[in-house]
Amino acid sequence: MNESLVLDAAHRHCQSLQDALTGFRHQSLGTLAAWGAELAAVLPVGGRLLAAGNGGSAAQAQHLTAELVGRYRQERPAYSAIALHAETSSVTAIANDYGFDQVYARQVSAHGRPGDILVLLSTSGRSANLITAAVTGRAAGLRVWAMTGPGPNPLAEAADEALCVDAGTTATVQEAHLVAVHVLCECFDAAGGAPAPAKAAGRPVAADRRMS
Repeated sequence: MNESLVLDAAHRHCQSLQDALTGFRHQSLGTLAAWGAELAAVLPVGGRLLAAGNGGSAAQAQHLTAELVGRYRQERPAYSAIALHAETSSVTAIANDYGFDQVYARQVSAHGRPGDILVLLSTSGRSANLITAAVTGRAAGLRVWAMTGPGPNPLAEAADEALCVDAGTTATVQEAHLVAVHVLCECFDAAGGAPAPAKAAGRPVAADRRMS
């Protein structure tokens, strides 16, 4: 094994992510700040966030919903957020009866209400089941946000708004999407999703999440 070649590969991977995040900071933070503010206006009054992806993007979508149902940094109320791909019986039944292109669209029809938010993650931006979900969500009155790889792409065009990561590999796009998920949670909390904790006399308030 040539250790130099292995180390070079590691450096290239890190450089790819660094380059992607440089563009992300200049182009996408305003979008995420606006999304966080919109979430803070929707979820605390009973709205819902639906999220979906395929493969690694499914894991990213579920990460987002977990941060909203649980918490990100500060103690705050639980908010309604559903990762559609995690509904395994629904996914398999819908795929069996209607085809895989419908596995998310039918759930959007079932769970989504006007004013809710649908977040769809795809490194390619070309997954038919996500594009169909975007079209269904917009027709039902949901706000549809897409996180994708380089644009333009069909999913970004089908959504109301899109955050497109300019990177050359699936791995780098997914890593940047994880940063985007965390920044969205930061912005949501800052915009009012996490009310300032009340101070109890003589007792410190545990504001930050535990490391896990």
